[in-house]
Amino acid sequence: MQGIVWIFIFMFTLPTKKMYNFSIGNLEIKFPIVQGGMGVGVSLSGLASAVANEGGVGVISCAGLGLLYRKHSLDFAQASIFGLKEELRKAREMAKGVIGVNIMVALSNFADMVRTSISSGADVIFAGAGLPLDLPSYLEKNSTTKLVPIVSSSRAAMIICDKWVKNYNYIPDAFVLEGPAAGGHLGYKAEQIEDSGFSLEELLPRLLDSLKGVEQKLGRKIPVIAAGGIYTGADAKRFMDLGASAVQLGSRFVTTNECDASLKFKQSYLKASESDIEIIQSPVGLPGRAISSEFLNRVKNGLEKPKSCPFHCIKTCDYTKSPYCIIAALYSAFKGNFRKGYAFAGSNAFRADRITSVKETFKSLLNEMNIKY
Repeated sequence: MQGIVWIFIFMFTLPTKKMYNFSIGNLEIKFPIVQGGMGVGVSLSGLASAVANEGGVGVISCAGLGLLYRKHSLDFAQASIFGLKEELRKAREMAKGVIGVNIMVALSNFADMVRTSISSGADVIFAGAGLPLDLPSYLEKNSTTKLVPIVSSSRAAMIICDKWVKNYNYIPDAFVLEGPAAGGHLGYKAEQIEDSGFSLEELLPRLLDSLKGVEQKLGRKIPVIAAGGIYTGADAKRFMDLGASAVQLGSRFVTTNECDASLKFKQSYLKASESDIEIIQSPVGLPGRAISSEFLNRVKNGLEKPKSCPFHCIKTCDYTKSPYCIIAALYSAFKGNFRKGYAFAGSNAFRADRITSVKETFKSLLNEMNIKY
């Protein structure tokens, strides 16, 4: 009898996996995992729908869709609108969960992409690579799309809160705080990227503390999604223990079957060593993190000077001063041509050792986060 009692005591003292969800506005999300938006063509309806079906937030990147949908129209702007509508339609057909769109503020067709996302019923817009100060102005009376700025500091978040509340009476539905270990474009000066004072571990508590006053004043919690260099469930748990409501991962989802990029693009992650991941200067005007390639070596030697600008995809890009055409380079990499392009990647992308499924990736992440799948 005493043995049975001890068995029951042991069973009830075992650590149990918890259920966990978070919200963006009135959107209830089963698991606190957001898939980062990756362009050109890396995260489209295939990856986004697979993540959404697993209970996370799947995100379509609208960067460069005009290249992917050139058969519809040779006009880059019109092809981009058509392409985003198509990707959202396909994602909705394949997924039951939450689908978002990542839109760079620096895009010359930013307004088109925002309007298209809203009219097509995207659940969330994630807007970064600049401050989306007028983003709420695009919402219509019956719009349901949630608005989530991507920021790199508490100062940027406070500016957005102030402008949105003052000009539109709109509170951000959440923030993505992207640290300097992220892939792609980084909202930091070159000297800040390796400065421990700008690490995500330092930035997150500062933002959460800054938001307390705003939340108390407005009577609503603003979730913070931590991003940048997060690769494992242990990484994710660390930032959630620091107060993040969820985490965003990009590189981890590249090496999945459902990722929309070519096999050669995925293999560039599998082949990369830690020393292959470098900081570059992008024509967008920001530093970025990418995997070394033959193309980037040519850029360093001044051998990739663009002769024209057929797309004018970035507001700030002047092709006469740019070392290369970024959209053409990312499109080439998406197709697997690294003589003409390169892959953006987070600081931990080199840790990928095989291609797996989104489902298996979720199981692994959630197990390490001690969250019940």
